[in-house]
Amino acid sequence: MATSSRPEQPPRSPGGGSSSAPLLAESVLGGKADPGTSTIPAAGPGTEPAGLDETTQALAPAVGPWADSLGRAGSRAAQTLLVATVVVGLVWVLLQVKVVVIAAMVALILASAVGPVVKWLERKGWSNLLATLAAFLGILLLLGGVITGIVLTVISQWETLTAQASEGWNELRRLVESTPLPVDTASVDAAVRQGTEFVTSGSFAGSALSGLSAAATFVTGLVLMIVILFFFLKDAEKMWNFTLRWFRGERRAKLAESIDRGAQVLGGYVRGTAFVALIDAVFIGVGLVIVGVPLALPLAVLVFVTAFIPVVGATLAGVIAALVALVTNGPTEALIVVGIIVLVNQIEGNILQPVIMGRTLSLHALMVLLALTVGTLVGGIFGAILAVPYTAVAWAVIQIWSNGYQIGDDPVLGPDPVNPGDRVDAKATMSERWKYQRMRYQQAFGGRLGATERDAARQGDDDRS
Repeated sequence: MATSSRPEQPPRSPGGGSSSAPLLAESVLGGKADPGTSTIPAAGPGTEPAGLDETTQALAPAVGPWADSLGRAGSRAAQTLLVATVVVGLVWVLLQVKVVVIAAMVALILASAVGPVVKWLERKGWSNLLATLAAFLGILLLLGGVITGIVLTVISQWETLTAQASEGWNELRRLVESTPLPVDTASVDAAVRQGTEFVTSGSFAGSALSGLSAAATFVTGLVLMIVILFFFLKDAEKMWNFTLRWFRGERRAKLAESIDRGAQVLGGYVRGTAFVALIDAVFIGVGLVIVGVPLALPLAVLVFVTAFIPVVGATLAGVIAALVALVTNGPTEALIVVGIIVLVNQIEGNILQPVIMGRTLSLHALMVLLALTVGTLVGGIFGAILAVPYTAVAWAVIQIWSNGYQIGDDPVLGPDPVNPGDRVDAKATMSERWKYQRMRYQQAFGGRLGATERDAARQGDDDRS
């Protein structure tokens, strides 16, 4: 049989591909193909090089309705709405069990304040149960005595206190009217009249009747808080040990540091605030006695209680004390009381807070005010008391889990707005830092690490087989 002298042509597919397709694709797409990295199938024996359409689809990026800038913005907006929906739903669920949440938060903050006492007693040789009972009964007696004293003191002179505060308000209004200041006293009188009408109306009576339910809820929350506080004091280390065993390496170390810093912030806040509040109450109470203002003891108690509400608490107590002094002693004594309160607040802000509390909160004044406002709107008086310390805990946890913040001065931005002493890494002791490092590199350095339940079950199956 005669053979043809023409070279054999590779079989052509119905798509009509051409060996010049890669060059055409390069010219169409404006790029150059890299033989070493191209994803186009190479032509070989029995195969045909890809055609122009196939090559263009392989090289061109996929373009969809979500690939442009508007699509990316829409996807981010959808993600943001989804996260916001989850957060709102979680907040709604927590509000439905607000009694349980507040009881747990109060118990946690008290346990953080008393926990060092339990550890100190254990180092002295006490058993865990005995140390827990001693600290638990001690804090209950202390809180019970303080609350009982406050209630009895205030109740015995409450009517006189409210009457004189109201009369002081009226006296202040008369003094303002006698000045040339453009104050709309008619609006103020209308607001006072509306409040008076509400108090004397049936709706207020209904609210008072519903107060029985509120009292029952308060007692329930109080009992629940006491029970939770006992278990926090007794089994706190077991709880944290149980939690940390679900994590490994870096996550375990960061979670352990978050727990330590949170307990440090909460405990330092409670102990420092209580001591500062006691000093404020003593100084202001002594000043009221010297000036000759009646009801000095209830006013001092009021100063102590409101000192746990940052920013506005001391101001509120000072206003009430000044109004009582105005109606009972006159404008001169009222001004002296205002001067005493301003002086005590300055001593507190410039001396007591830095020395006693140090850098426990590490929050800007604006953040404190915003946290206080949100806490009051969500949780009332308890929200106002708990919002600031838990915001400080959240800020500490954010610093632990994020590492993108630039530390130190910048040639363009200028000085670092965060004081080095306020950074969370500056508040850990050497032993704590060593503990975190051991958690990070426990497996890498050959340290013994227990198996998970799945590994243990697999090992048991292997042993039985």
